Amino acid sequence: MNQLSLKYLACIFLFIGISFHSFSQTKERQKLEKQRLALRQEIKEINSLISNNKQKQRSVLTQVEDLDKRIRATENLIRVTNQEANLLTKEINTNLNKIDKLRKDLEKLKEDYAKMIKKSYKSKSQQSRIMFLFSSETFLQAYKRLQYMQQYTEYRKEQGIQIKAQTEELQQLNQELVEQKKAKENLLAENRVTQSKLLEDKKQQEELVASIKKKTNVFESQIKEKQQEITKIDKEIDRLIREAIAAENKKQGSTSSNKFKLTPEAKELAANFTSNKGKLPWPVKSGVIAMRFGEHPHPVVKTAKIQSNGVRIETNENEPVRSVFNGTVFQIQVIKGSNKLVLVRHGDYISVYRNLSSINVEVGDQLTTNQVIGKVGKSTATGRPTLYFSLFRNTNLLNPELWIYKM
Repeated sequence: MNQLSLKYLACIFLFIGISFHSFSQTKERQKLEKQRLALRQEIKEINSLISNNKQKQRSVLTQVEDLDKRIRATENLIRVTNQEANLLTKEINTNLNKIDKLRKDLEKLKEDYAKMIKKSYKSKSQQSRIMFLFSSETFLQAYKRLQYMQQYTEYRKEQGIQIKAQTEELQQLNQELVEQKKAKENLLAENRVTQSKLLEDKKQQEELVASIKKKTNVFESQIKEKQQEITKIDKEIDRLIREAIAAENKKQGSTSSNKFKLTPEAKELAANFTSNKGKLPWPVKSGVIAMRFGEHPHPVVKTAKIQSNGVRIETNENEPVRSVFNGTVFQIQVIKGSNKLVLVRHGDYISVYRNLSSINVEVGDQLTTNQVIGKVGKSTATGRPTLYFSLFRNTNLLNPELWIYKM
């Protein structure tokens, strides 16, 4: 292999490496773009929920909680948008380096091609191709010369194709560069607007928080009172689940109230539920998480603790509530301060749908994934359409955020 061929082979490997790196960056940017669009949708839903409740009387705490949700989502949006803009900068720099390298290689390629054409014309003037063949001393030499002439012609053709291909690649890269710069400018412009809105929200939140601090003891007392009501409801749900398990097990000849005695069919259903961890659909089509799972400080009054046995999803009025998996309705109850409650069994798993205004199912109904159970009711605490959703395995509480897709 001659020196020129080795040189171009090295260039090919270099461009393969650059292209792979560029592909990785593009894939990462696509991932960030999906996150950015999802956050924009979340902010849109938060704004819609706030707008729908503007006409209703809202406590100062509720107003601050609303702003806190929007601020957190906005901050995430700014962070993701900055990451995407930074990645675009890297892509632009990669393409600039690639274009610079490609231009130099193209110039060298054209220079070598020009020298080759010049040499070819000189050869023609000195000696014709036929005379070059006839002057061979042996048949083998003539055959070798013929092969050389064919290879030389083919090499010239390949050089021409390579010049054309690299010219087209250069044009494409230039076009990509223009689009990348435009995309980056759009992202930065969008971020400036988002940051301006964030500052407005933070200023409003600071003013509200200042008014709350003047009456911290009053608000702390209100939060504790609400938490006591929630704890009372959670204990009632735990009691209902234990009674339901005991009643189901009695049919199977078991006296346990802590764990289902499973039939082969129930075992298979439970295994399918387990395998869908992190992939279960949301129990409502549209909504935002207003309260996450577990114990954490109140978003406004930090001295007050909140315990959540599930997730609180604020949604639209009369939003349909859907089963997150195939299962059987085995409890329907009305709990004071929580509207209607539906328990759906999935083998030894239980999904709980609390605060329903109306119910479309009956005990014993076989449900399929996404089948409508009822409609969301208004929370007695906030007056907003809110679904309280929780998951259990037997009597053990689970974190729904680990089971529901992208929760």
